[in-house]
Amino acid sequence: MRPALLIVVAALLSAAPAPRKFTGKITDNMCARADHRQMQMGADDAECTIACVRAHGALYVLWDGKRAYELSDQDRPEKFAGKKVTVTGSLDAKGVIQLTSIAAAH
Repeated sequence: MRPALLIVVAALLSAAPAPRKFTGKITDNMCARADHRQMQMGADDAECTIACVRAHGALYVLWDGKRAYELSDQDRPEKFAGKKVTVTGSLDAKGVIQLTSIAAAH
């Protein structure tokens, strides 16, 4: 490999954001602050979140109490809807967590 190409590859790899942990509640971007009182799409937060995603095209987000982060993977969060979780991933330039893992928070 040419030295100039190695420098470019090394620079690109070092520019990638490092994965980190985020803790918060899985909700949807229509009720991004995990407040489902106005939507009332189900008996509880989990049902409302899932209904908003399925029926209205909302996206799963992680609400940390201050900010809602969109999640790159829109399949895995469903089983955690309405629950507190810890997600691991890198935050991209658009503010989307590139999800590596998700687990119930303790």
